[in-house]
Amino acid sequence: MQTSLKVSLGRTLQTGFVATKKLLFGLLLFAGVTVGSAQSTLLPDWALGPFVRPKNANPVMRPDPNAVFFCPMRQRPVHWAALHTFNPSAVIKDGQVWMLYRSEDDSGEMNIGQHTSRLGLGISDDGIHFQSQPAPVFYPANDSQKENEWVGGCEDPRLVEAEDGTFVILYTQWNQKVARLAVATSRNLLQWEKQGPIFPNLKWSKSASIVCRVVDGRLKAAKINGKYWMYWGEGAIACASSDDLIHWTQGAPVLKTRPGKFDSNLAEAGPPAVLTAKGIVLLYNGKNSQHGGDPKIGAGAYAVGQALFDAQDPARLLARLDEPFYKPEAPFERTGQYASGTTFAEGLVLYQGNWFLYYGCADSLVGVAEWQPTPDQAAEFKAN
Repeated sequence: MQTSLKVSLGRTLQTGFVATKKLLFGLLLFAGVTVGSAQSTLLPDWALGPFVRPKNANPVMRPDPNAVFFCPMRQRPVHWAALHTFNPSAVIKDGQVWMLYRSEDDSGEMNIGQHTSRLGLGISDDGIHFQSQPAPVFYPANDSQKENEWVGGCEDPRLVEAEDGTFVILYTQWNQKVARLAVATSRNLLQWEKQGPIFPNLKWSKSASIVCRVVDGRLKAAKINGKYWMYWGEGAIACASSDDLIHWTQGAPVLKTRPGKFDSNLAEAGPPAVLTAKGIVLLYNGKNSQHGGDPKIGAGAYAVGQALFDAQDPARLLARLDEPFYKPEAPFERTGQYASGTTFAEGLVLYQGNWFLYYGCADSLVGVAEWQPTPDQAAEFKAN
């Protein structure tokens, strides 16, 4: 009886301490105080974060006009990362962070979407400083997918590790006419097998987030009721399920745009969703409308929101942030080929106990934000 009372009292005090910290954090933000570069939204207990920009770290990936590789489609050397490097995803491999990022060459018109995109690879020992490989690891080639990928290329990867150690990317095939959500698999992140479009009968599809759980200290694709699940789409976000992470069955729309909010123009699936003790947390990208959007964010800007779904029914929305938890603030997030401002999140890893969020900046650079969870917060991932 006394032991139970002590445990109960300890939990009560601990809960009160966490609530007090959140209250103080909110008061500081209300007063205009900058707290570790944190975003100005007080988060509910189900959300991930707060994420902060590491000091003197960003951007973590820049274009490299000197990087050259032999393009199998053009049959000549090309400067494959000359103009932009952005929209990254990442996993943990061999005790390091391996990041795939979209790179654009210097071909085509000087307009968004008119260059050829390929996927580069960067490797890091600390989640912040990356060594880029000299050649892309995923690109259009004279293969079964060339009609879907040439001349626009391979864009915007979402990368996960399967339970058996296979790596899976969901990416956008762009032939400068139609966007198609496609899947590819690899055992080593260097050689890839393209599996083709996920929804070949759709006129337009892109952007997918596979539900993952924490296993042995890192994220892996999770089965719920015997199925893998993903959230996908640009505009509204829908769900889909799969037996093997390759073949997917479409589900209904689960998250739509909202007038007057940061996601008033469109909602687009972000990095891997995370299964926690409170449900499935989806990070997604919202685009602000030119008219009738959130007046606190620039017209056309992209910011990152969070939504909570039922852990047993991934199509059931439980909660959603009214304000973005991460938005364009730093100069490098507002300067580039998309000058309206972009923090476009696509990568999320748990590495050495900390969470790293990787995002594209103004369609030009790669940025990172970090969250160091408390022991109580970390327990939310071990409980599922």
